[in-house]
Amino acid sequence: MSDFWLYALLLAVIIVLVLAFYAGKLLKQVAQQKQQQAQAKIKQQQALNKHDKKVFDSVLLITRAMQQEQCEFDEGCWRLSVLLSSLKTVTEVTSKFPGIYTLYDEIKGFAIRDARKALTKKERMREDYQRMKALNEMHDKVVADLDVLHQFTSEQLTRLTA
Repeated sequence: MSDFWLYALLLAVIIVLVLAFYAGKLLKQVAQQKQQQAQAKIKQQQALNKHDKKVFDSVLLITRAMQQEQCEFDEGCWRLSVLLSSLKTVTEVTSKFPGIYTLYDEIKGFAIRDARKALTKKERMREDYQRMKALNEMHDKVVADLDVLHQFTSEQLTRLTA
């Protein structure tokens, strides 16, 4: 009878060792998966930062051109709105630059390129009048937003390159 308990104890020890080995193997796999996920997250963040850096470089260029009156405000606001909306790591930019987005909202429905050419002269004049009216109403707000946007963009570029 004592041999039975000895064999049972030996079998129990072997089972415990096998289970401990298997548990260790699983813990090692979990640790590797966590490390791979962390690396993937870092790579994804780097890709998002690279995208946003390109966007902010373009935003800075357009902002400077608008401040130096080398770019029309309506075209600049259109381009800035599209670029800022494409940011991946920064949100809530609409509320930070209300003048730019308000002007964009006023003009975004106007015809451009071939669609503009297809308009009658009267329709083009009506759109031009509405565009000029919106530009006059929003000019000071857009100018103020450009200063804030320039500062904001410079700060973001510093953050992304650090």
